[in-house]
Amino acid sequence: TSTGDERPMGFKPMNCPGHYELYAQTRWSYKELPVRFSEPGLLHRNELSGTLHGLLRVRQFCQDDAHLFVTEDQLQDEITGCIEFAKATYKLFGFTEDDVTYELSTRPENRLGTDEQWDEAEDILRQALEANELPYVIGEGGGAFYGPKIDFHFTDSLKRSWQLGTVQIDYQAPERFDLTYTGADNADHRPIVL
Repeated sequence: TSTGDERPMGFKPMNCPGHYELYAQTRWSYKELPVRFSEPGLLHRNELSGTLHGLLRVRQFCQDDAHLFVTEDQLQDEITGCIEFAKATYKLFGFTEDDVTYELSTRPENRLGTDEQWDEAEDILRQALEANELPYVIGEGGGAFYGPKIDFHFTDSLKRSWQLGTVQIDYQAPERFDLTYTGADNADHRPIVL
């Protein structure tokens, strides 16, 4: 696309890479984690015309998105914090606990990472749901290619289910973007991304 000043432009389909690059700009200590970035970013996706639908499957939208860079010891508390934040936000719009269905979306067939990473991440999310006494269903194979997730599903007036928010564990991005923090042992460690 030409803007008149000959700068190349392109679609921004997600906020993730920008947050990873932002994290990588600073040398972090374990004492500074968790690091939390949030952005109500304007995103563009070149969806096929036949797939466009309602307010959720569009070509341009503003996504309130966050990435939390945490240590393994911080995972449970941060997942609980994400769940509580989502519940408080939905409550502002009149949704009640009865309106949400929680789904633990597990490993898809095509995925990154090892089976051990997936076992661990799925177990951590399961523990968070159970610790918060949230009833949930299993969404076999519904996880993202990089990690499992807790999906928040709501039903509209036509009884259609829509997935609104998610809490996802990502072990892959820190590896691919070479993200580190300095641990108590003064060595480099990989954060985990929520």
